[in-house]
Amino acid sequence: MTTHPSTGGQGVGPLLRAWREQRRVSQLELALRADSSARHISFVETGRSRPSEEMVLRLAEHLDVPVRERNALLLAAGYAPRYPETPLDDPALGALREGIERLIGGYEPYPALVVDALYDVVAANRGIMTLVDGVCPSLLEPPLNAMRLALHPRGLAPRIRNLRAWRGHLLEQMERQIALHRSEPLRELYEEVAAYPVPEEDPGAGSEEPSEPVPYFALPLRIEHEGRTLSFISSISTFNTPMDVTVAELAIETLLPADPATAKYLQSLLS
Repeated sequence: MTTHPSTGGQGVGPLLRAWREQRRVSQLELALRADSSARHISFVETGRSRPSEEMVLRLAEHLDVPVRERNALLLAAGYAPRYPETPLDDPALGALREGIERLIGGYEPYPALVVDALYDVVAANRGIMTLVDGVCPSLLEPPLNAMRLALHPRGLAPRIRNLRAWRGHLLEQMERQIALHRSEPLRELYEEVAAYPVPEEDPGAGSEEPSEPVPYFALPLRIEHEGRTLSFISSISTFNTPMDVTVAELAIETLLPADPATAKYLQSLLS
């Protein structure tokens, strides 16, 4: 697992150095990106120079520091946080919630959901609810977690025909998020779901394959539903240049039918 910068008791210099080293950027390269000098970057990192608020934000941007951690850098430098963290149910985010609901509702009958930084589901359409029908009720209790739901032995895992490959994809996705964000709860979630038992063979091993090979252009999720094998390609979207921590950590995942049979079956659910 990747180690990450820690804010505990540190000034802004060591934190910036840790983020720079994690991103594998030299002081000179960062200075060129931020229109500064390697000497100034060195002085900031060693505490010999206190960066301005603008410089902290500029360095954080060029180091691709997550919005939540930019607030931590500002605090460590003695400045007020720049980015609010508005609860999703706050009236101020009413337009956002309405837009998300309209977006995923318009995607039906194909499945779509919205998750936060810990993969807790904050919105889902009827396509998703169709797929999760029949899983253990305890996994559907709030907060419903997408990773637990997918990989738990009493969740969707027994119905995912290419479980080993899909599990590897999900764990790699979480590892990338852990490398980007400094989140102990996310690390704990990873360790939990990675420890779930995995069968020696995929649930779909030995089952009949489609009569005509399908030229998949990405790793599909192949999942059994009411005696059929449905295939999906996953796409994840985030918001551009978010100015709020909550919004920055939302992700919209849509499942696109990966073959004509899946698309035809889902369309039949509307009729």
